[in-house]
Amino acid sequence: MSRLLPPPHSTLVANTSLAGVGMFFVAAVAMHAVRPDLQWMLAPLSFYLVGEYAGWLKAAYVALAVALMLVGLQFRHALRPGARSDLAPWLFGTASLAVVVTAFADTQLPGGPKTTEAFVHMVAAPIAFLTVSFAMLLQSWHMRMDPAWRHRFAVAFALALACFASLWVHALVREWPRGLTQRGVIFLVLAWLALAATWLRAAARAQSFAAAPVSSS
Repeated sequence: MSRLLPPPHSTLVANTSLAGVGMFFVAAVAMHAVRPDLQWMLAPLSFYLVGEYAGWLKAAYVALAVALMLVGLQFRHALRPGARSDLAPWLFGTASLAVVVTAFADTQLPGGPKTTEAFVHMVAAPIAFLTVSFAMLLQSWHMRMDPAWRHRFAVAFALALACFASLWVHALVREWPRGLTQRGVIFLVLAWLALAATWLRAAARAQSFAAAPVSSS
């Protein structure tokens, strides 16, 4: 069975991660076009998970969850042993699970009843944001320990730090439009994941090229 699966760090897995991030981005943008009943600057993305076309966005959330899990798994194998983080893959995995729960536990809409499902959503969504932001920071910090990844550290860590800061701005600055600040956080998460998947793909290609046997004439 293991022979039928690609190795954890490969171009196929990296491309799958990138596709998951891209699918989520496209679906999230498209929802704003097909749901004009919601004011995107005020409405959190969770409101689009309820009602018309919600199934498409739920599928995109699942794709993002897969991407999160795969990115964490790939970094566990891409970096040299001394530079690997034991915690980061678990944080990415927790974020992945929380994203799925967030997608399928419907949020409470304005004026709607308070339900257990809405409470689960209210707990899962912050967990997803917190765990992925910590995972990005931790994974970026470990890049500096690997000579092959050290040149990626500055960009990765700066982007992760910006995401972490924007998350706290979203949580604490209530005067700003909630939908707008949330989308800022989501955009930074997606940007970091897309960059990471692109870098992992390049590293996997380089590794495959180096491991390829050299034919002699």
